[in-house]
Amino acid sequence: MKRRFLFSALMFALVFASGAVQCQQLTLQTDSGKPLVLSRADLEALPHVKVIATDHSSSPVNFEGVTLKSVLEKAGVTFGDSMKGKRLTNCLLVEAADGYRVVIALPELDPAFTDKQTVLAFLRDGKPLGEKEGPYRIVIPDEKRMARWVRQVTTLKIVDVQ
Repeated sequence: MKRRFLFSALMFALVFASGAVQCQQLTLQTDSGKPLVLSRADLEALPHVKVIATDHSSSPVNFEGVTLKSVLEKAGVTFGDSMKGKRLTNCLLVEAADGYRVVIALPELDPAFTDKQTVLAFLRDGKPLGEKEGPYRIVIPDEKRMARWVRQVTTLKIVDVQ
């Protein structure tokens, strides 16, 4: 009886832990079609950026994370001189856990086109994002409307607009 209970408790803990780890994963799909799954550790290994932005609370919030550009580069997406011609029709489709989706044109992420930084945030005021917001959130400072500030980001896909 005791053994059965311990086995059940162990199985529950393993299932719960794997679910928590899965929630920390981010899936990237480039135009090659092969998905790349990044862990929280993979993202934390990228150069960090900090931005101060005003969210719905109207008070400044410190967000920390990585640039979307650096995440996409990890998946093999190139920027700079290659961003011309047909490549200008590529967009990033950001998908959230609740099905919310937005599009960001790739030139909006390229320093050759803009000085704005679009951030994949995982910290808010030095603490991990809350359950309703995280584990990852798009933050675009200085954007007048926060409609593209996607919460609970799960997937990033490169799509071609025809």
